[in-house]
Amino acid sequence: MSLVIDASVALAWCFADEVSPVADATLERLAEEEALVPSIWPLEVANGLRTAERRGRLDLADLARVRELLMSLPIRVEEVGLDAALGEVSDLARNLELTAYDAAYLALAARSGLPVATADERLKRACETAGVKLVE
Repeated sequence: MSLVIDASVALAWCFADEVSPVADATLERLAEEEALVPSIWPLEVANGLRTAERRGRLDLADLARVRELLMSLPIRVEEVGLDAALGEVSDLARNLELTAYDAAYLALAARSGLPVATADERLKRACETAGVKLVE
């Protein structure tokens, strides 16, 4: 396990206009390393893709290509149980002014000692405050 990936990075792989150095570096790392994501990740990615489809940014052929890419990557989904969601995740969200979704990524990274790959500025600041490394 080498890093935690949030949905913003995964979605950047799907759209040419959202390319970023962090997204590119993360995708390159996945050629040889495995990533870890909280159980909210698949739903956030699916929602982002559905929104893009509804707005005409992706068609069915694009969705098939993106699905194939995402399914081929070595990404392990870790359960976020109710106890963690109402405890550790909620505490981080409250203390660092994050959504519970973003706090789930931060909690997973802090617990596992892994850096976070994100394009989200608020999550980046929270990681820095919490002493969690970022993928650059």
